[in-house]
Amino acid sequence: MKKFLALLLSVVMVLSLASCSSKKDSDKGSDDYKDIKVGLICLHNEQSTYDKNFIDAMIDACKQLGIPESRMIITTGIDESSACYEAAKDLVDRGCNIIFADSFGHEDFMIRAAREFPKVQFCHATGTKAHTEGLANYHNAFASIYEGRYAAGVAAGLKLNEMIESGKITADKAVMGYVGAYTYAEVISGYTSFYLGAKSVCPSVTMKVQFTGSWYDETAEKEAAEKLMNSGCVLISQHADSMGAPTACEKAGVPDVSYNGSTVASCPNTFIVSSRINWAPYYIYAINCVKDGKEIAKDWTGGFAQGSVELSEINDKAAAAGTKDKVNAVVADLKAGKIKVFSTDTFTVGGAKVDTYLADIDTDANYTGDTEVIKDGYFHESEFRSAPAFDLQIDGIELLNSKF
Repeated sequence: MKKFLALLLSVVMVLSLASCSSKKDSDKGSDDYKDIKVGLICLHNEQSTYDKNFIDAMIDACKQLGIPESRMIITTGIDESSACYEAAKDLVDRGCNIIFADSFGHEDFMIRAAREFPKVQFCHATGTKAHTEGLANYHNAFASIYEGRYAAGVAAGLKLNEMIESGKITADKAVMGYVGAYTYAEVISGYTSFYLGAKSVCPSVTMKVQFTGSWYDETAEKEAAEKLMNSGCVLISQHADSMGAPTACEKAGVPDVSYNGSTVASCPNTFIVSSRINWAPYYIYAINCVKDGKEIAKDWTGGFAQGSVELSEINDKAAAAGTKDKVNAVVADLKAGKIKVFSTDTFTVGGAKVDTYLADIDTDANYTGDTEVIKDGYFHESEFRSAPAFDLQIDGIELLNSKF
C-alpha cells in the first residue's frame, strides 16, 4: 500500500511539474510579444464581409502569437478622410507600435501619421505609395488574389458549361455579371482574372460589369445584381462588400460566386465558391519584424503558397460536377507557375494582342504609365508593387457604367 501511495504521489508530482512547464511555455509565448501593441483601422465594421475578413485575421494572428486582447485595438467605421489620421494618432497615443489600415483611401492619412510618428510602423493594405514615399516606417501589402479569382472563375465556367450541356442556355448566352465597386485597377484586375478563369474552360463566355461607386452599399449592390440578371446574366460575381448581390442571386435562383468568404449559410442553393485574402500571414510577418527589430518590406505580396490566398469550400449543391477536382488542379498549377493568369495569349484589346504596356506603378494623379509590365508573354501583376496595376479593358467584357 505504501509503495502504491508513493507511486501515486510521484505521478501527481510529474503531472504537476508538466502542467507548470506547459504554463511557463504558454506564458513565455506571450512574453515574447510583451512590447508589442497592435492597432487595426477598418473602413466599416463586421457587417462588411471585407472588413470582417481583416478583423478575423487580426484576431487569429494575435492568438497565434500569444498577444492578448488587451494589446490589440480594432477601430471600425473609419472613413477615407482625416478621420483615418485621427484614428491612427489615437492608436499611437494608446501605445500601439504597429498600426494597420484596410482601405485604399486610407493611404494618404496613414502616410501623414507615419511622418509624424517615425518610431511607429504603419502598414497599409491595398496602397500604392510605399515604394516612392521614402519612409522607413510606412509599408504596403496585398496578395495575389487575382490567382484566387481566376480559380473561382474556373468554377464559374464549369457551371456555365453544365448549363449549356443541360440545355438551360445556349453557348452564346453564357453571360456572367459582375458587381464592382470602383473603376480602380484593383477591381479591374479582379474582374478580368475572374473572367479569364471562366473563359479557360468555357470559351464562349462574355461578361457585363455594373459599378456601384461604393465599397459597401447593400442596396446598390443588390440593385446592380438585379440589373445584371435582367440584362441576361446567368451567373453573378462581385467585388463589393455586402450581402446585397449574393442574396439577390439566392432570391432569383441565379448561381453566385462571392468574395471574402463563403455565403453558403445564407445562399445554400446558389453559392458556388468564394476567394479571399487571408491577412493573418502578413500580420504575423509584420508583427514579428517589429518584435525582432527587422525591416518590414515596402511591398509585400502573399499567394496560395503563403496561405494568403484561399478558396472556400465548394458548395456541391450549386457547383457543377467535377468542380472540386478541376479547381484543385488549377490551384496546383498556379502555385507551380504553370498558369500565368494574364498571359497575353489569352486576351485581346480592340481585337489585337497586347505585347507591351506601361502601367502606372509610381502613382500619380493622372495615372500615367511609367513601367513596362509585359515580359515573357504575360502581364506581371503585383510584382513591381504589391497592389494590382492591371487596368486594361479586354475584349469580352462590357462595362454597363464607368463613371466611378
